[in-house]
Amino acid sequence: MFIAHLPAGYLLTRGIQHRMHEVKYLWIGLAASVLPDVDLLYFYLIDHRQTMHHEYWTHLPIFWLVLWAVLAIGNLSFKNHAVTTISLIFFSNIFLHLILDTFVGGIAWLYPLSSQSFSLVIVPATHMFWVLSFVTHWSFLVELAIVAAAIVMYAKNRNR
Repeated sequence: MFIAHLPAGYLLTRGIQHRMHEVKYLWIGLAASVLPDVDLLYFYLIDHRQTMHHEYWTHLPIFWLVLWAVLAIGNLSFKNHAVTTISLIFFSNIFLHLILDTFVGGIAWLYPLSSQSFSLVIVPATHMFWVLSFVTHWSFLVELAIVAAAIVMYAKNRNR
């Protein structure tokens, strides 16, 4: 995914807020929706594109699952509603990011049992500049649909 992580995070966070009758923490959902891609800094600046960035720890579901479990266990003793809400919004958006990356990018969902990456669609290299291969592939229409849905939801919420 190139452009849909942030709009998808907006849609998911607003949906959680609506169900929980909560209006705070939108920025946490938006930040979490793109957080796994912070590894792109390492990918370009340090690793010099030697390893596919979806193979870094920020794209490993087990890392986020363990972190979520530790936080949830810690919160059992405090029973803090705000922490529960924030962690729900944060980790839901992290996993949404990984699910969206599974669409065309490949995620190692079974790691550490297997390092095999799972992807629903393979985008063939049809252009010299790899980005063009993605934006001219039919799967990019899914991203555009997510962006359009987020714009519609934003417009509806803005008029309230």
